[in-house]
Amino acid sequence: MSGYFGSYVVVAVLFAIGIAVFAGALLANRMLRPNNPTREKLTTYECGVDPVGEGWAQSQIRYYVFAYLYVVFAVDAVFLFPWATVFAAPGFGMATLVEMFVFLAFIALGILYAWRKRVLAWT
Repeated sequence: MSGYFGSYVVVAVLFAIGIAVFAGALLANRMLRPNNPTREKLTTYECGVDPVGEGWAQSQIRYYVFAYLYVVFAVDAVFLFPWATVFAAPGFGMATLVEMFVFLAFIALGILYAWRKRVLAWT
């Protein structure tokens, strides 16, 4: 297994072995499990309450907007921690300070836009 394609052959063989192990585990599970479905086992289970009505419910978009804003702030925090470590290094002070203020200005513009569109109002 030497040469240019030797490494690819090793990766392909390991990938095939992984797929075979995965498929074998699923097949063993299907062969060894008990299978006796009843009406009670086939009903939808939700926190111990019997299902009533239709299964479709409309949810408001503002829940997704709040989740998206959380992701934006989490990404903002992920970028702030490395910036704080580089900021202390000699020779990077002013450049990183300007870059971070530009980054925070973009975040602030996004929040200002969401506030002006009244997306942040919960009621």
